[in-house]
Amino acid sequence: MHRMNFKSIKWRLQAWHGFLLVALVAGLMIGFYSFERRARLQSIDKALQEVMTSLLPKLSPAGNGRHNGPGDSRGFRRPPPPEFGGDIPEQAPGGFRARAVDGVDLGKFYYASWSPEGRVVSISTNAPPNLLPDERSIANTPGMIRTAGINRELTHHVPNGFRVIAGTSLAPMVAQLRQLALWLVVIGSSIVIVGSTIGWWLASQALRPIEAISRTAEEIARGDLSKRINSSETESELGQLALVLNSTFARLDAAFEHQKQFTYDAAHELRTPVSVILTQTQSTLNKERSPAEYRETLEACQRAAQRMRRLIESLLELARLDAGQETMKRVRFDLADATRECVEMVRPLADERRIVIRLELSPAGCHGDPERVAQVVLNLLTNAVQHNNDNGAIVVSTNPNNGFSTLIVSDSGPGIAPEHLPHLFKRFYRADGARTSSQGRSGLGLAISSAIIHAHGGSIEVNSNVGDGSQFTVRLPLA
Repeated sequence: MHRMNFKSIKWRLQAWHGFLLVALVAGLMIGFYSFERRARLQSIDKALQEVMTSLLPKLSPAGNGRHNGPGDSRGFRRPPPPEFGGDIPEQAPGGFRARAVDGVDLGKFYYASWSPEGRVVSISTNAPPNLLPDERSIANTPGMIRTAGINRELTHHVPNGFRVIAGTSLAPMVAQLRQLALWLVVIGSSIVIVGSTIGWWLASQALRPIEAISRTAEEIARGDLSKRINSSETESELGQLALVLNSTFARLDAAFEHQKQFTYDAAHELRTPVSVILTQTQSTLNKERSPAEYRETLEACQRAAQRMRRLIESLLELARLDAGQETMKRVRFDLADATRECVEMVRPLADERRIVIRLELSPAGCHGDPERVAQVVLNLLTNAVQHNNDNGAIVVSTNPNNGFSTLIVSDSGPGIAPEHLPHLFKRFYRADGARTSSQGRSGLGLAISSAIIHAHGGSIEVNSNVGDGSQFTVRLPLA
């Protein structure tokens, strides 16, 4: 079973996004709840103001003495209401009997009024018990809102000393707000759950290439270099990374395959001279031989050992070139002069087969190692002689061209088939038929030549058609 890693990038992203989502939703829900509660209280307060406006003329009688108006800041005098008088039908707080105001039906609101002496003058039947006036209210104040327990009340202190309270129960509003809070919790929780689920899915989709990279890397570490990362989103950053890694894995796979093939080819090349040495020595040791036979055996073993030495030196040279450990001189020299010297070295081989070497050498300055470049030129000329037709021709030219010094070696040999051209510079590769190996040659000459030219920052290529000969072109940076 897959174990959850709470330290993974996915979990960290999810935790952060979840925290932000919860904070945002909670803030919105709390803000909406507070706004709704404040709006409902304001509506109740406004209704209490309207109720108080209708009650004041009935519950505050005309004053005497200093106060000429019953709570009117403009000083208007109201006549005493006819409701005050007669029997008091109810027991009021403080032991006084209070009467209700006739003709006033307030429904969910209640009211009460007190005389300046604190005696209940009038109180509604639905007023809560132990109802007391707000002592903080003072004369000429338009009203003071207070919350007493579960009730919301408006207190008014009129100039003649009477105090009036109008109130209503907040129980319906509290019940509605509780229902609203429950719905907000349900809605908010749903938003958080849905948002977290979508966020988790998006994070999983976004980080899926990383999981694919990890799985592929593990499989490659176990030795399966053919594995590649499957990524459909090539436009994203991780998709681009997957493409780069796939390219790296492909090159790594090719390098390992190349190394395996190289090891196999090297072992194959070394096996022949070793077999020759073992066969010769074993045959000679089986019985007594004449001095001439011993000498012949030793010469055969020497030739095999020399071939092994050349092969080993070539392998070491390639290894040093691949590792960048081969020291290259950086001096200015003329490619035409180096080529002319190499031509003179191979001319005896060409004369043996009556091959004509024609020179078209123009001065071409180079900056590099003249000995290494001469090694390349000599290898190309030797190949041109050995893989040419008798009575054939070789054309060698040098010239500066587009920022490079160019060497071209053309022969009139049988040419190379197109399927062999892409592999011609690979190690131990031989183009069978068109380029058969000569006795003692390992097939590393062109590979070494290519490594030397690339180490100089140049290029080497071949063009050939079957029956039309071959042309090798070397380009080196100008001095």
